[in-house]
Amino acid sequence: MFYRASTREQAEMLGITGYAKNLPDRRVEVLACGHERALEELKSWLWQGPRHSEVVDVVCDAVNPEALPQGFITK
Repeated sequence: MFYRASTREQAEMLGITGYAKNLPDRRVEVLACGHERALEELKSWLWQGPRHSEVVDVVCDAVNPEALPQGFITK
């Protein structure tokens, strides 16, 4: 499974809404909205990712989205 789809799967299991999308420089941007404990679990998972993924860094910033996503999508 690829990183975005695996991230969506993890987020849905944790009750997190948002998105995961590829950026032109091969990074993946993730917007995650949910309870703090679930977000911490997702953050930990992002460091390892799915099998065969190569995670070099995870950067987290707090954002205030204008409208909260209803589910978790991949772009």
